[in-house]
Amino acid sequence: MALPRPPRLKLLPPEDPPPELVLGSTYRAIFRAIPYILCTLVLIPVQAFAIAIGWSLAQRLPIFYHRICCRIMGMHVTIRGHRSRAHPTLFIANHSSYLDIMVLGSLVPASFVAKAEIAGWPFFGTLAKLQRSVFVDRQRQNTHLQRDEMQKRIDDGENLILFPEGTSDDGTTVKPFRSALLSVAERRVGPGQTPLTLQPVSVAYTRLNGVPLGIGLRPLVAWYGDMELAPHLGRFLGLGDIEVVVEFHPTVTIESFGSRKALTDHCFREVASGVAAALSGRPQALPASAPAPLGAMPAPVARQLPSGVPS
Repeated sequence: MALPRPPRLKLLPPEDPPPELVLGSTYRAIFRAIPYILCTLVLIPVQAFAIAIGWSLAQRLPIFYHRICCRIMGMHVTIRGHRSRAHPTLFIANHSSYLDIMVLGSLVPASFVAKAEIAGWPFFGTLAKLQRSVFVDRQRQNTHLQRDEMQKRIDDGENLILFPEGTSDDGTTVKPFRSALLSVAERRVGPGQTPLTLQPVSVAYTRLNGVPLGIGLRPLVAWYGDMELAPHLGRFLGLGDIEVVVEFHPTVTIESFGSRKALTDHCFREVASGVAAALSGRPQALPASAPAPLGAMPAPVARQLPSGVPS
């Protein structure tokens, strides 16, 4: 006897978001742009002077600056887990927007590993240089050059933030990580020559003015493909409040996995599952059977912080 066929599902197109949600407010964009520009212009010479004389303020000022930027732009960050306090630490994060720089920069005392072409960008290239970013050419034939520069920073005890996807995406998924970019993880650091600490970090933009950021709204926040930066930033400034979830996963070292590829795959799974959990609106549950790698942090605890300011 033949079984009855299941009913065919009719897929309905998503409802159009309210125009004011998509278009934003011109007045809001202006009132955000003015303090952002003023703050940036005031702090640029201070940071440049601090770097020139080797002042320790050069490490602290970028965090202060990014916290102000998060406030100005209405980004509210929920933090899950605990940031690594080990120096140095290589933070491994997904990448969907230039906003990742402000969000992570407000939470982590570190320099970013950035594409070489960013150094030549007007204005934003200057900001990247003032945060002492490591500029790398991600062509395969230049892998050893980028590794050497990253290793120098690691040997000096500096934290780095790496986006191993190699490019930005719309933020709904995480692209596979490139293991070549994690070659520095094989480095031993400090007087005791201990393995380098790595910490996977998930960054997810979840809501705009309380409305879930579905696929139709992702381009308002995510910056990827052939999008032009200036028009995208101008539109973003006019939007309302953005909710962001940042999850710091347990720290790991290469000794826990035996190979760079296995380590890369683990970091990818951690980051991807954290993004998926944040977008679904539920905290990620850590498996009880998972081994606790060397230097692992306690289980994540979520806390809501206004406008990107950590406790």
